[in-house]
Amino acid sequence: MPKKQILVVEDQDLLLMAIRDVLEMEGYRVVTAGDGVEGLEVMQTLIPDLIIADISMPRMDGYKFFEAIHLRPEWVPIPFIFLTARAEKEDRLKGKAMGAEDYLVKPFDPQELLVVVRSRIGRAEAIREATEGEFEELKQQIITLLSHELRTPLTSVYGYTELALEDAATLPSSEFQQYLVGIRRGADRLRTLVEDLLMIVRLDTGQLEREFRLLGTLRDNLDEIILRTVNLFGAQATREGITLETKIAPRLPPVLIYENFFVDALSRLIDNAIKFSRNKGERVTMSAQVVDGWIEIAVTDEGVGIAPQGVARLFERFRQINREKMEQQGIGLGLSIVKALITCMEGEVGVVSELGVGSTFTIRLPAAQQHQS
Repeated sequence: MPKKQILVVEDQDLLLMAIRDVLEMEGYRVVTAGDGVEGLEVMQTLIPDLIIADISMPRMDGYKFFEAIHLRPEWVPIPFIFLTARAEKEDRLKGKAMGAEDYLVKPFDPQELLVVVRSRIGRAEAIREATEGEFEELKQQIITLLSHELRTPLTSVYGYTELALEDAATLPSSEFQQYLVGIRRGADRLRTLVEDLLMIVRLDTGQLEREFRLLGTLRDNLDEIILRTVNLFGAQATREGITLETKIAPRLPPVLIYENFFVDALSRLIDNAIKFSRNKGERVTMSAQVVDGWIEIAVTDEGVGIAPQGVARLFERFRQINREKMEQQGIGLGLSIVKALITCMEGEVGVVSELGVGSTFTIRLPAAQQHQS
């Protein structure tokens, strides 16, 4: 295993050499610098596994050196230990508040130094391994989801097209219609995937926020917009045997929204509520009311519900709960898009759910009076 590299930044040569000797005797590779400026120069050519830096140094002290390190995202995870002759509580608190992992006060025992170094390097390794493991798991999940979501509808489109072409001359119109329905279903699924991925690009580039600033308007007919959106799902609910109900309080106050964003977000919640209502005869209820200066629009289902551990990560990208059991379509972007759209309109999204009982997703938007205050 390669030796761990430690950068020691200290302006007192005797102490610098002493620290280097202690660490090298322990098997670490040590690189030294006389102050913060020299320390930054060193880091242009190597990334240490840990940094030990004095606070009182010429040209650039330890605090400024720490701040300079944290301007580079790739350097932020490096454990940082402040080294100083000061023993005042305020100095230690300042170092901790800045985010330093530890604080050694001179003079210190060599064993104390080694214990702190081992501890901080060990913890950094554990965090890195956990992060890399989680990233690898998420990467594999994304690959699997994309593969499935691309291959399945493409197979449907290709298969129905081939059948239609082979039998075009003799195919009854009723069967030809079925083939067209199958092609349309696959194309719709592909279109949804592409639109969701493009939505994420618009979010990450700041385009959604710019669109809201340009197109957001004060609307005093939110009740009508909600009812129109619910009505879009009437046929889908009927096919699934689900009853759609609405409970909208009278005279909802004006709200600043971009209607396209609001309808998109609300539609995704209603669609999910219907899909996860597994039994015919269940209800999906849409309600809207004013609570403490906020308009709360809630979508409640009587479906499968979500376990507590699932709720915690529900709005993350590429996260789906029990995909293998629920046979879900999509790649787990829907709820993250809902949150992004509502956040653009200065709102909030929350969820309360109980496994086997159902879920309530709530959009909260600031009423106009609160928004203008």
